[in-house]
Amino acid sequence: MQHLNYHHLLYFYVVAREGSIARATTVLGLTQPTISGQLRTLERAVGEKLFERRGRNLVLTETGHVIYRYAEEIFSLGDELMRTLQGQPTSGPLRFAVGISDSLPKLTTYRLLAPALALQTPMRLLLRIGKTDQLLADLSIHALDLVLADTPINPGVKVRAFNHLLGECDVTVFATAALADKYGRHFPRSLQNAPFLLPTQGTALRRSLEQWFEAENIHPAVAAEVEDMALLQVLGQEGLGLFAAPTVVEDEIRRQYRVAPIGRIEAVRERFYAISIDRKLKHPAVLAISKAAKGSLFS
Repeated sequence: MQHLNYHHLLYFYVVAREGSIARATTVLGLTQPTISGQLRTLERAVGEKLFERRGRNLVLTETGHVIYRYAEEIFSLGDELMRTLQGQPTSGPLRFAVGISDSLPKLTTYRLLAPALALQTPMRLLLRIGKTDQLLADLSIHALDLVLADTPINPGVKVRAFNHLLGECDVTVFATAALADKYGRHFPRSLQNAPFLLPTQGTALRRSLEQWFEAENIHPAVAAEVEDMALLQVLGQEGLGLFAAPTVVEDEIRRQYRVAPIGRIEAVRERFYAISIDRKLKHPAVLAISKAAKGSLFS
């Protein structure tokens, strides 16, 4: 595709944003056949399908997602240009798009983000939760400014990005009052056959806990394996089992989930990384996160 037809790109952008051609007709003031024809022309020019139909809605394909992100930036710049020509102020909130690995505990994620949220600069925050590899792909095309993860970039991932270690801490084991009374004494031997809630296989915390259990010859009874850490902690709050979480958010977990710490595992370390395209951090929000993490959160 040598020349991009921006009319076609606009029709595509509106359809993607609205979720259907029918809704896009109201916005564009065009008929459905006209918009459908323009979309087919754009797909032929690109050489890829841009939408898939699911029920009454259209959803973007992988190529469609890439084009949509560029279209969003293009038309945002177009709006800014028009405001400039009309003498309107162009200053707006600073965009800060963060990808969050789905294995990160949500309370820890908030503590990491808090310094950026406290900046005096007006900010439009975009948070995307997903698998780290997919988030890194979004980072590579500048759809994200930063990825927060509990592991560094996998050497097999072909994305040119840089790991910035924010800090590390050990983990604390929590339980409801009833379970704490039963399993809190003689820690860690008391964990033998204790009901335990574990993250799913493949996560850094799961690997670290299993290695520690093996080294200590402790065999807990796995009550559940949970992918979402927030849900895992809710299940712990309801007394389904004991669970481990970063010690750095011990106070918040005690207050929010009404559980008690029964022991600390110093040998299990949770590490937190900021992954960026830049070798040297530049974005003011990223700098605030890094400074606070190294200066106070993990000190």
